[in-house]
Amino acid sequence: MLPTLTLLTSPNWVEYELIDSGNGQKLERFGPYVFVRPEVQALWHKTLLPEHWGAAHAIFQPAGEESGGHWQFKKKVAERWEMSYPLTPNPSPPGRGAGVRAIRFWAQTTPGRHLGVFPEGAAHWDWLAGLIQNAGRPVQMLNLFGYTGLATLAAAVAGAKVTHVDASKKAITWARENQTLSGLEGKPIRWIVDDALKFVQREARRGVKYDGILLDPPKFGRGPKGEVWEVYKSLPVLLQACREILSEKPLFAAVTIYAVKASALHLYYLLEEMMKGLGGNLECGELVTQEKSAGRLLSQAVYARWEVTRP
Repeated sequence: MLPTLTLLTSPNWVEYELIDSGNGQKLERFGPYVFVRPEVQALWHKTLLPEHWGAAHAIFQPAGEESGGHWQFKKKVAERWEMSYPLTPNPSPPGRGAGVRAIRFWAQTTPGRHLGVFPEGAAHWDWLAGLIQNAGRPVQMLNLFGYTGLATLAAAVAGAKVTHVDASKKAITWARENQTLSGLEGKPIRWIVDDALKFVQREARRGVKYDGILLDPPKFGRGPKGEVWEVYKSLPVLLQACREILSEKPLFAAVTIYAVKASALHLYYLLEEMMKGLGGNLECGELVTQEKSAGRLLSQAVYARWEVTRP
């Protein structure tokens, strides 16, 4: 059977919205602030008038095709500000309450055009939180390339013990601050600054197992000791290593990639190879955000994810 591409949206956001997009840009609201950021995939024309775009607090001016550039501020923006997401796990089986709890986090402008959150990723947060909450057993989760920790916090809220790995000490510090802001200091989370592949290989040698693995790798990057990451070369090797640390009864696995030319189908077949022989359900597609202005869907990333077959 041929795989079907699925578009995942994140409709539960209150403090974020994609206001408009077009002409290589997107107009977004993050909490009380509105920003204009580059978006090469917004090939169509803008829907809103120039005065709407001109009212933005800041515009990111790119230096080139990659993430370099600078912010042009038109209005005052706080150095950092609080945001939240109302975590809503998937519907629970009869007799189990779904439960809703917000995770809170700090947002701020950075030199790399990002603001500490990828809003479209909330589709994965709800998904994994629902699987963990309804598992009926203890769950160990590994979050690789965990950035500012929002998926980690979603998993912790749902009851998982989480190991969060990122090569950036600054990102780990930010993630721990988000943990405190969310009131989750007592949750069992390990924060680790390390190269993803080296960490997974060490865990395999130690015999450590995980029930769920989440990967959100960059196109290119370097580990804390200069280890080179190139997604096309490195991802297949990493996924093979991840198979070695899966528990006997894994719950889920997911891979998301931004800013690459790879199709979701490529991730589908990579993940299918990793999870071979384990049954379950495998899907792939795109993480998309829907505009408020014209309702168009803006593709942000490609993904593939596997979950255990539910009874």
